[in-house]
Amino acid sequence: MKLGAPVWPFQWHPPYEDAVRRIASLGYRNVELIAWNRQALEEYYTPGKIRELRALIADEGLELSEFVSTAGAMSSADAAERNGVVEYFKRFCETARELGTGTVNTVAPMPFGLRIPPLKQLPTSQIWTVDVPEGLDWQRGWDEFVDTMRRVVAVVEDAGLRYAVEPHPYRYVANADGMLRLCDLIPSPALGINYDPSHTFPCGDMPQVAIYRLGSRVFHCHFSDNDALTNAHWRPGMGKIDWRALLKALHAVGYDGTLSIELEDVPDVATGSRPVAGPLFDEEMSLTREYLQECSQGLGITWE
Repeated sequence: MKLGAPVWPFQWHPPYEDAVRRIASLGYRNVELIAWNRQALEEYYTPGKIRELRALIADEGLELSEFVSTAGAMSSADAAERNGVVEYFKRFCETARELGTGTVNTVAPMPFGLRIPPLKQLPTSQIWTVDVPEGLDWQRGWDEFVDTMRRVVAVVEDAGLRYAVEPHPYRYVANADGMLRLCDLIPSPALGINYDPSHTFPCGDMPQVAIYRLGSRVFHCHFSDNDALTNAHWRPGMGKIDWRALLKALHAVGYDGTLSIELEDVPDVATGSRPVAGPLFDEEMSLTREYLQECSQGLGITWE
């Protein structure tokens, strides 16, 4: 296995060169890049910038584990918007290949694009609810989502890539069961999961059990800890996840990919209002790397 890190907790918006260098300096071997939206994909990831990023990643001794973007209007009731997502994936996958990765990632969409409050707000909310418009055809919405996903997976297959769907609370794919249901309907070897226990633990997954059930469908991992009540992203070892059991499960199912450390709710992390992470964030990342390697002792895991 390899430990990696995404650029966005280090540098929220591009350019990402300094974030790549910081990740390498902390002893991580893989990195993730992101295009938050179509504008970023088209304006930042130009042919020249792609060449520069590939050269930098190679020079720092890193590999690009996956390229991340948004699923957009994949669950929209508007057919034209769903068609636009399929067209966007063509450009998204083309850019991923040019960057040198074999895996693309998006978070699963909300049904009908509903605006459900972030789960992190649960402890301070007296009433936890969402407004649901009347007259929604829920079966049709699901069927249209699956059809759009099937078309997107075909685009990914044609590009010779894999699609690591990322579950998230309240979305069409929120945990291992949702992912397995989707894979039953779209049995493509190009479709799998970006397993993030901080998203699925509060949605009912026991993380190590989920890994045994998902098996070869685990394409990539985002690692952070939480309390199983919200989807906070703490440093591993600071919450309730049994990391040794999770690492043991990954090793047992033959996973030899990337464990990408995605910390969000820790000191000095980059955010929309603080675009560059501070020095305390580097300490959080270093402690995480040391902790996970300690947890893996005696499990037969080889760290590349």
